[in-house]
Amino acid sequence: MMPVLELVTSSGLGSLLGMRHALEPDHLAAVSTLVTAERSSAKAALLGACWGLGHTGSLIVVGTILVLLRAEMPGRVANGFEFLVALMLIGLGLRAISLTARPAAARSAHLHPHGPLVHAHSGIASHVHVGTWMLAQRPLLIGAMHGLAGSGALTALVVAALPSPAARITYMALFGMGSTVGMTALTGLLGWPLARFGQNRQLARALSLGVGCVSIVLGVCWGYPLLARLLGS
Repeated sequence: MMPVLELVTSSGLGSLLGMRHALEPDHLAAVSTLVTAERSSAKAALLGACWGLGHTGSLIVVGTILVLLRAEMPGRVANGFEFLVALMLIGLGLRAISLTARPAAARSAHLHPHGPLVHAHSGIASHVHVGTWMLAQRPLLIGAMHGLAGSGALTALVVAALPSPAARITYMALFGMGSTVGMTALTGLLGWPLARFGQNRQLARALSLGVGCVSIVLGVCWGYPLLARLLGS
């Protein structure tokens, strides 16, 4: 009876901690560079959900392997994953800034496929041909990278705190689900004011520029000590 109670309690705590985990600065910075380009709560929430699924998937895969092997992720590998996240933040920030620098005509051009050919219509498009997978793949990959960066520390925590492999894997799964719910809710809420800001082109560009700069600064501040650690080890 006691192991079941311990599992239920720890799983509930894992879900809550996962929701809080979604609000960490590097996660918010990465997802914000994508969400600022959206103009609806539904699409923004979809981006957050895709980030969470990618994050949960890599977390469970790597964490399960480590739990079953009763191993810890080598420090150098963990630092390497975190450094890749820092580089990703810099890249996403540069992308957000480059989007604000595009001429208005280029930003409003509408790509329209006709068989194997694609041509552009100037002006604001009445509809956009974007598949669900095209919208989802970037946040999925970003979330997966974040999951890889955090999998070593989370696995070490659950191995120390929980008695069995089943309990540890369940905790990690619910932690990931909590982070997915938290990020989906947050991005969905952000989508509402962004839709209003998007009606003002200058304000939307300023917001994208600001988010891009924050992402770059965070990536540099986080990545520099990691790089020094990797080169020194």
